[in-house]
Amino acid sequence: MTLSVIVQLCALLTISQQAASLPGCVCDLTSSEQPFPHDKLSSVEDSANKCSSSITQQKSVELDSLLLGLQHRLPQLEADMSVLEREDDGELYGAVSLQVIENELVEILQLMNKLNSTTLAHSRLTSDTAQQVQDLKDEMQQLEVYDSMQVVKNQQANHRLKRDLDQCRNGHHPTTQPTQPASGNCPHGHFLNVTGPGVYTAGEYPGSYKYGSWGRDPKPEAGKENWYWLVMLTSSNVYSNYVRRYSSLSSLIIGVSVPGNVQIHSSNPTTNTIQGPSAVLYGEALYYCCYYRDAVCRFNLTTKSVTSVQLPKGTRFNSKGNFCHLDECYPYTDLDLATDESGVWVIYTTSQNFGNLVVSRVEEGETPTINQTWHTSLYKQAATNTFMACGVLYATRYVSKDVEEIFYSFDTSTGVERFDIGIQIQKMSGNMYSLNYSPTDQMLHAYTESHMVSYKVVFG
Repeated sequence: MTLSVIVQLCALLTISQQAASLPGCVCDLTSSEQPFPHDKLSSVEDSANKCSSSITQQKSVELDSLLLGLQHRLPQLEADMSVLEREDDGELYGAVSLQVIENELVEILQLMNKLNSTTLAHSRLTSDTAQQVQDLKDEMQQLEVYDSMQVVKNQQANHRLKRDLDQCRNGHHPTTQPTQPASGNCPHGHFLNVTGPGVYTAGEYPGSYKYGSWGRDPKPEAGKENWYWLVMLTSSNVYSNYVRRYSSLSSLIIGVSVPGNVQIHSSNPTTNTIQGPSAVLYGEALYYCCYYRDAVCRFNLTTKSVTSVQLPKGTRFNSKGNFCHLDECYPYTDLDLATDESGVWVIYTTSQNFGNLVVSRVEEGETPTINQTWHTSLYKQAATNTFMACGVLYATRYVSKDVEEIFYSFDTSTGVERFDIGIQIQKMSGNMYSLNYSPTDQMLHAYTESHMVSYKVVFG
């Protein structure tokens, strides 16, 4: 019995060895399609990225800024010509007025030269980009031959349908509006939106000074209604000892400071010089955070004298109460100065209010005083900037490198707070280090990473 089993096992083993030694089944697959050119696709993607990076929003706004400067400058020249016609006696007055007009023409010529060079550069860029786009289109059409299942064509059709559907849905509301108009009793109406930017310029010192502030004097002296001012933190990105003046918007854009610097002190920094990027000009006086003090300084540009007002005990200063977002805090933004239709304000934090925003009204005078104070429930480090408009405090927060959002308001006349404003600002760079409202022309002036940017406030 055992012997027969062994014989059967031996026979099975022999058969299995013979079967294993048989050759395997091999199939030859011949495709009628050409191999997909992955290298060509990568080349097209690289070309498309380079093409996209060459066209930026900054380039278009730069041209708009130059045109806006020219638009403001020509009426001023016309007004000066009228003065010459009225005053010309062939001698003294005519010579003085002619000198003024000559200076005006020099600045206009500089503005025109910059405008022409910018336009020429943009024209070349447009021509080059158009050719690149056509080349990319031709290459993509060649690559579509490999899309035998027409996936790309179906995706394009779906994209067109989705775009048409979105336009149909949003046709009557192309711009996102806040849920309700922002509060406040304002002569211009309710704060509805922010448009722009209208001005975007690096001024005289492109990329040199990261932090600063700029704008217009809401209460200018006669003859200085069109002047602009600029404060740049020139020492360690923290301190400054002068304010720079410009006779017009075009002068600011092309970087010609005719009045020049008005110096607070020859040393920088020292007692009563500027600390931090927030400053405002009101009534020919500069208001700012005093060097290494929890106080607001007032520098009279005419008499060159400095006075100050002490803020309440417990006020955070010297970069201990800054504006912040998730990625970073803005150094030395403890005190935020602001102007609106009623005057000068200071926004800050105190230990008594647990780091929430405090708003105080700064009264005019050779020695400024604090008139009235309001306490809010907004934690300062949840915001990136504040400004005042018509007695209402507004706060912004960082959404992305392209978008800042006005999300909060506090009405000083009623004490009503809102956290649902929802007005977006299109940024030109990642961070806005100062933001101030100008009641003269209802503009927001922002200083953002060495550039000056302005936006139009829409009331209604």
